[in-house]
Amino acid sequence: MKIVRLPAIHHDANAVFISGTKTSILIDTGTAWYQSLQVERLKSHLDGKKLDMIFLSSRRYPCCGAAKFIQDQFESAEIFMHPEGISALETGDFFTTWANRYDSDMPPTQTSAIENGEILDIGECSVEIVYTPGHSLDGISFHIQEKNTWVLGTLLPRADRPTRWDLPGGSLIDIIDSLSVVKEQKPSLVIPFHGPSIQGKEHVQDVLQRHIDFFLECKARDGQPPNHWQRPSGTSLWHTPASAWPLLEIEDVQSSA
Repeated sequence: MKIVRLPAIHHDANAVFISGTKTSILIDTGTAWYQSLQVERLKSHLDGKKLDMIFLSSRRYPCCGAAKFIQDQFESAEIFMHPEGISALETGDFFTTWANRYDSDMPPTQTSAIENGEILDIGECSVEIVYTPGHSLDGISFHIQEKNTWVLGTLLPRADRPTRWDLPGGSLIDIIDSLSVVKEQKPSLVIPFHGPSIQGKEHVQDVLQRHIDFFLECKARDGQPPNHWQRPSGTSLWHTPASAWPLLEIEDVQSSA
């Protein structure tokens, strides 16, 4: 089994390639800006095998902008996402995908629905689909069960950056609930939307609790972030703390078994 984080470039989401004896999948594709590079990265890890499936953690352009292009390069790959996001991708929605904020088009992309609780047997490991709304209505996370590893997408942008809830389909209450669900599972490793992976049960618990505490404080302030925090830029999917949150010990993931 191989699990590889393809590091995010600029605005792109981390892409995660998982390959087992039965199936190879890609979680998130990044924007269209670096889609040719993403294809070359994938080819280097496929070792001549086919890419079977592409999963999108949300409709946001940094997660899905390159999905159609990558599918065209690997014709066997079917694209899946939560039903709440399908119409936005099929119509190339310029606004709820947030593509307009990147001065980019959102290519109309045909996707199939995947539901909460579905389990994918890819050979040597299973990937569970977990519905984790909050940043967007269609947010899903991926639990690689045998490795106790979670791919969280926009629910956790970075260890030191809390996600936004003020974009189309966002909900502060849902963020708190979704992060609490993940925390209860005591992950050994978390791959966020952007930046390095977060490793070690104690460290992951500390990071998740820090994010939950922040959102609970925002809830107590009528859903507002602290007044002294700067307003996020138009392309940012996270809030940036006025005083840097500690990163502690962060390691990357690239494993095979």
